[in-house]
Amino acid sequence: MKRPVREQSGKEFAAAVGRALRRASKTARKTARMYGTPVYIWRDGKVVAEKP
Repeated sequence: MKRPVREQSGKEFAAAVGRALRRASKTARKTARMYGTPVYIWRDGKVVAEKP
């Protein structure tokens, strides 16, 4: 059974996107820590590799 589509305001949508991005970044950092790979982030106008 399909769920009914709920209309979201712009602010609700932006908040949901922010939460999703924070959740995704947390998972990416966790995965990078497990495998010892760097995490690439945007800092001061440049792409920088950081250890998680």
